[in-house]
Amino acid sequence: MATVLTTRLPPELDKELLQVAKAEHLDKSTVVRRLLSSAVSDWKQEHALKMYSSGKFSAEQASTFAALSLWQFFDLLKAKKIPINYDTEELEKDLITIKWKKQ
Repeated sequence: MATVLTTRLPPELDKELLQVAKAEHLDKSTVVRRLLSSAVSDWKQEHALKMYSSGKFSAEQASTFAALSLWQFFDLLKAKKIPINYDTEELEKDLITIKWKKQ
């Protein structure tokens, strides 16, 4: 069951929501839900990028938190010009794994 949320809006914001609702042929509640959902999704992506950049999330953890595939997360890193956290130690481990699998 959905949760009911009551909030006070400044008149300007209410007017803008009505404008969006009219343009999209939707009721104001639907517009608020869609915009809120989009804002939460954007925040989660930005937070995941911040946590990844600071080393608190791995790429997999960040992509899961942001509700993106790993490849989508790497695309987001590229779009935001954030370097991939991949050091020499990880490269060496990957090379050992590749060599072991070849045998």
